[in-house]
Amino acid sequence: MVAGGYLLRRAGARPGVTIAATGVMAVEALAAAERLAQAGLAADVVCVTSPDLLFRALRARQGARADAQADEPAWILDQIFPADRAAPMVTVLDGHPHTLAFLATVNRVPSVTLGVTAFGQSGALEDVYRYHGIDADGIVRAALDAAKA
Repeated sequence: MVAGGYLLRRAGARPGVTIAATGVMAVEALAAAERLAQAGLAADVVCVTSPDLLFRALRARQGARADAQADEPAWILDQIFPADRAAPMVTVLDGHPHTLAFLATVNRVPSVTLGVTAFGQSGALEDVYRYHGIDADGIVRAALDAAKA
């Protein structure tokens, strides 16, 4: 968790898709994964606790250190995105979708990035999530699209 993320749900079989979600979006991601499993598409779910730490780990793996003062641990990438379980990815957060877009480059997989691109809407949480396409239905649709890629 303190290294940037952890595996929240591991599909029994090799996943057809990986869903990477931050914070409160984990609830929606887990609901989507359950619905995808019922439809025959296995999904791993990763909880991203720090996009910054994961980005630094990726840059360290690539040989470019973001901070010359520290060695960033790249092992976390292998733990939460193991190459033998690489699958198309859906990222989701209640912030701008580009925040997690880099995660698909860990294993060079197709991806769909979900998030909030317009600000100022108000309403019930489920309505706002639906509006932005970051509810369980939106994640399921994105996962099905990503799996076709």
